[in-house]
Amino acid sequence: MTMIAAKQALTPDGWRKDVVVDIGDDGRISSIDARSCDADHTVGVLLPALSNLHSHSFQRAMAGLAERRGPNAHDDFWTWRKVMYRFLEVLSPDDIGDIAALVQMEMLEAGYAAQAEFHYVHHGQNGAHYAQIDETAQRHIEAAKLTGIGYTHLPVLYMQGGLDGRALEGGQRRFGCSLDDFSALYDANKLSLIGAPDDYRLGVAPHSLRAVTKAGLEASADFAPDGPIHIHAAEQLGEVRDVQEALGARPVRWLLDNLPVDNRWCLIHATHLDEAEVDDFAASKAVAGLCPITEANLGDGIFNASRFMEADGAIGVGSDSNVKIALSEELRMLEVSQRLRDKRRVVLTSEKTPSNGRLLYEKAALGGAQALGRDSGAIKVGAFADLVALDDEHIAIAGLEDDFILDSWIFVCTDDLVSDVWSAGRHVVRQGRHIAHDAITETYKKTIKRLRQDL
Repeated sequence: MTMIAAKQALTPDGWRKDVVVDIGDDGRISSIDARSCDADHTVGVLLPALSNLHSHSFQRAMAGLAERRGPNAHDDFWTWRKVMYRFLEVLSPDDIGDIAALVQMEMLEAGYAAQAEFHYVHHGQNGAHYAQIDETAQRHIEAAKLTGIGYTHLPVLYMQGGLDGRALEGGQRRFGCSLDDFSALYDANKLSLIGAPDDYRLGVAPHSLRAVTKAGLEASADFAPDGPIHIHAAEQLGEVRDVQEALGARPVRWLLDNLPVDNRWCLIHATHLDEAEVDDFAASKAVAGLCPITEANLGDGIFNASRFMEADGAIGVGSDSNVKIALSEELRMLEVSQRLRDKRRVVLTSEKTPSNGRLLYEKAALGGAQALGRDSGAIKVGAFADLVALDDEHIAIAGLEDDFILDSWIFVCTDDLVSDVWSAGRHVVRQGRHIAHDAITETYKKTIKRLRQDL
């Protein structure tokens, strides 16, 4: 049993003062009481920790390498992707594991307690299969065990180079799987998770409508009958046009009309929707997986979060390309994008929750947990103890109470006020640093120096 005494804690019933949260040996919250005792840990502010619902960990190592204009005056997602494919040519399984550990450590230090890895680098250069078909997936699982992060593995089905069925080429060959290959890969993933912590999950990720056939999309739902199922959807205007031309409908409309999209599903980005798509997407109870830092970096566009959330749509946030891992900034960028589009302030609120920071945080906590298939997202008895503590002496929140704490963290501060993080009861961040910070950072530094020389 671990006992955490908090001066202030955010629960489903609202803010509570001077409470003790007990964590059982199973990593779940066993009680929340207003009592005085000699707790194992005393913190200023205790919150349910968010789950990071979308990550391509390997891209963290190419951050900063795609910020120069290419040969054309118009630079966009597709030119960025060329840099990513070139980077893939030098990555080994060892490199992938070292990068994954660094990413997970940074997520934890930012205040996330769990991660969903949208994992598509399955094979070696030119698509050669490793002797152990899920070699690279195992590196992510090993990294998760090292860092202590909660983990949902999402193997990606990637079948074709475009909606016209063209063959995979270049860096895409490292992603490619036929349905038979993917079935073998998925079975190997299940075996690799045997003996993992109880909070680890396995889902599936058909990459996108351009990369997966209809048969592959239908099979994906069969691989993970209880979810989670993640898919990239409507990130780029060019993608929307291509899907309309090939399939006769916009991407999200096609998904909603042709597949059993429900609360098992997470549609990543879903940036370009018409109003009917927004409303029907919200009604499906699927999660909108939003990655505002990456979406801004790639020039994707702005998700209509105001209409979606007014329709009670579920949202969560992820760090996607990991160009920058910053929990508070993801939420801030989500809100300020709506402000810039609508030319007004404090957009994502409700009559029940007028605090912009609290509404964003609570919605992302619950939506992220749903997207990971994870019993967390709230400080309640029986849930996994995914908890983040904030330093109440930090100048950004010193002297503040209740919702003003979240408003100030999200809109005023960085994540340096995160003091402690528990993931399913594992106390992995203490006094603002991951318990293996130095060792993980030193290993990554050696790896990244070599990779940058090889490019």
